[in-house]
Amino acid sequence: MKLLLDILQGMGVSAATGLRPFLPTLLVGALAADDLGVDFDGTDFSFLESPWFLLAITAALVVTTLLRARFETPAGEAALGGIGLGLGALLFAGTLDDRHATWWPGLLAGLVCAFIAQQGARSLITRTRARLDAEAAGALFLYTESAALVLAGLSVLIPPISVLAIAFFIWLRLGGRRREGEKFAGLRILR
Repeated sequence: MKLLLDILQGMGVSAATGLRPFLPTLLVGALAADDLGVDFDGTDFSFLESPWFLLAITAALVVTTLLRARFETPAGEAALGGIGLGLGALLFAGTLDDRHATWWPGLLAGLVCAFIAQQGARSLITRTRARLDAEAAGALFLYTESAALVLAGLSVLIPPISVLAIAFFIWLRLGGRRREGEKFAGLRILR
């Protein structure tokens, strides 16, 4: 049962970093430092709750927030996405390493869960941003950060929530693909 809860917790935390990398990592690291729901002490991933790592994550969060316009380019989003994948893999593996000797599957599963969340969120954000004016579209990053923070917190406190989150991200991605196909169907009728 503990292994299942650790897997579910890892799924949710890595999915949260797939949305936005730094705030969920900061929350999970702070919770781990206080041994609240997750603990990396005595593992190969104890650096995830160390003060220097949390300070570096905080600095990265501040920089990406202040320079938000530069990170809303395709290259910036790809960089943040790659960081999110890496942090998701580390957090999932660290969650497994807390109570179990074998942690390496967490690296692979963390990459997969972060990627699923990233693809689902990107699909939704792209469709939403296209419909909004510039000012409203600029606030989307706040919603994404908030969703990532809530998902990370809930995944630590109530690990089974991660199953719903992953299913939701898959649904978002599949719904986005379906809508892409419908988008041009009306244009063929006009010919």
